Amino acid sequence: MDKDIIEIIGKPVRDMYGTDIGKILGTLTDIDGSIQSVGVDCGSEGLKQIPFKQLVPQGDVVIHVPNWRLQAQKVLREKGLTLRRLKALMTIVSENDEMKSDAELIHETYKSKLVDLDKIEVETKADLSTRLEELDYQTKTLKIILFDARVQFKSEEISGLNFESIQKHCNNLLERLSHEKSEVINVQRRIEELSTECIDVIKTPKEMIEESAVSYLDTSGHTITESNQFNPSTSIPMAQEPGDSLPKPPEGDIESQTTNSIKECDDSQHQSKSEELDWLARMQSQ
Repeated sequence: MDKDIIEIIGKPVRDMYGTDIGKILGTLTDIDGSIQSVGVDCGSEGLKQIPFKQLVPQGDVVIHVPNWRLQAQKVLREKGLTLRRLKALMTIVSENDEMKSDAELIHETYKSKLVDLDKIEVETKADLSTRLEELDYQTKTLKIILFDARVQFKSEEISGLNFESIQKHCNNLLERLSHEKSEVINVQRRIEELSTECIDVIKTPKEMIEESAVSYLDTSGHTITESNQFNPSTSIPMAQEPGDSLPKPPEGDIESQTTNSIKECDDSQHQSKSEELDWLARMQSQ
């Protein structure tokens, strides 16, 4: 047996917030000699078997780490690392699409890893919710005890010294419960944030390339966007040759111009007719 394991036997066990749990009596080992659990004498609550992975020796005491914390740390650590690798994979593919086939193989490996972590995450979320319910129940119970002690003090059933002692211990425990509840809520929030990031990076390298192709380069080297694409509803002026341009309409009073034109035509016809009569008269006189 490991020397460190022998040294923890007989040492007191406390939780992460300093509350005494009991004293280590011994260990339960597997056939290969590895320790499965540790037996802890918890006084009136009897013997408790705590998994060895949840115990951390620290000086003269052994700290008990709750299982929800270990599971949450595992999910946050491994899922965070997997997400960072997926983002690095996306960057590599965006810079060189020729590596798409190789990237897809690695992508499937990371994707299957996220699926396994999702199963652990579901269990962890359930443990966190259960622990929050326990903390709320313990908090309500402590407040009832504290209020009942105040009533007993006011009714002179207990002395002021006893009431101050009860109040001190209850407030200390309420503070520890509040601190643990804040930690549980922060872990829940962080897990939800990682789940949201997973949705954004779970796409395959092929989908990433297809999305990046929505914005591409034209022949002149400028990026084509929706703003400069052809819009059928927009009329495009056609270039006209100089000779094909239509004459401009006459400006001014059209009616007066028409009247002047008719008058000039009548005058010319009258003058032509008088010239013909003069010519016939000269021919007859000869």
